[in-house]
Amino acid sequence: MSPLHDDTTQPATPAADKPFRKTGAAAISESPLHPRRKSRRIMVGPVPVGGGAPISVQSMTNTLTANVPATLQQIAELTAAGCDIVRVAVPSQDDADALPEIVAKSPIPIIADIHFQSKYVFQAIDAGCAAVRVNPGNIRKFDEVGPSICKAATDAGISLRIGVNAGSLDKELYAKYGGPTPEALVASAMKEAHMFEDVGFHDFKISVKHHDVITMVETYRLLASKGDWPLHLGVTEAGPAWQGTIKSCLAFGALLAEGIGDTIRVSLSAPPVEEVKVGCKLLEYMGLRQRKFDIISCPSCGRAQVDVIQLATAVTEGLKNVIAPIRVAVMGCIVNGPGEAREADLGVASGNGKGQIFIKGKVVETVPEDRIVETLLTRANDMAAQMEANGEIPVNATGPVVIPVQHPGR
Repeated sequence: MSPLHDDTTQPATPAADKPFRKTGAAAISESPLHPRRKSRRIMVGPVPVGGGAPISVQSMTNTLTANVPATLQQIAELTAAGCDIVRVAVPSQDDADALPEIVAKSPIPIIADIHFQSKYVFQAIDAGCAAVRVNPGNIRKFDEVGPSICKAATDAGISLRIGVNAGSLDKELYAKYGGPTPEALVASAMKEAHMFEDVGFHDFKISVKHHDVITMVETYRLLASKGDWPLHLGVTEAGPAWQGTIKSCLAFGALLAEGIGDTIRVSLSAPPVEEVKVGCKLLEYMGLRQRKFDIISCPSCGRAQVDVIQLATAVTEGLKNVIAPIRVAVMGCIVNGPGEAREADLGVASGNGKGQIFIKGKVVETVPEDRIVETLLTRANDMAAQMEANGEIPVNATGPVVIPVQHPGR
């Protein structure tokens, strides 16, 4: 295990030519559930990872990297959604050639995703990428080029990401352990870590992804007990949006509740922006990021005197672009409705064909049922505009997570 680093021993971060988003407002982020695991700190551009730093949210573009305008447009969308670090694929020479312009124009740090061709690693470093994702297991002749990669990264002052996915486990370890078990994945990751540490390079984070929630959690727990490396959490091949969100929230929630994890990527078969929205909200609900925009609504039940599903869906869709840190309560009955609406910044308690509108705990008006949605939207937008005018919207503010609803016949 390499020695733990603290803030006083960190090397100075090179000055950036342009401002980057910073993760969180504090240098240290503690969980309300469990002390954070002690890990050493690395830098991805100006974004700290590990050492108690706020947990960063990552995603990966799905554009052709060589298509610079399309890639930069998607990076802008990810940034607006709250992404802290973005990865771009570099499978070809054209992609590698596009990196300097992408790095120069991106508002957030770029990680180059490299497989097979070590020459792209050096080109990515020369292009100014904040980090490189490199898997020693699939880089040709890594024993020969590994030390040179470490020297180039050291000279450039950048970090690396290493690790293994269940689908890319070393054949010998697969045979030894009978498959991608937690023990096999950790053995593979530690083997890679030692390749770098043996030549004096320590500025890397590790991922040990698996598609199965239980295996993933057990793997990260085991790896966390073996050393102080910063850990990149992910459930690989998690599936379509709904399934992948559930898997990621279960796995990340279990680990983050134990203080394990320094940066996350929610992997979904969905637009990358949706990955970021889920990741940001997950951290908010775990108490690891400042609360931002939130909608609470009651479940449908026999007490409801209004179509709660339709009402909550309409309000969420109508406010999907609101990023002010306000909580909106959409309630459908007189049992819990008034209390929940009163606790929110803005809320409605519905029943008997009308809705009582609450602001900061007080009823401000009563409207017919058919005006509830428009009234909430107007009030919420007015509150958001006032907060923006007062400078009360935090950096990295995000809107609600909107799950598309399929309507019969459409």
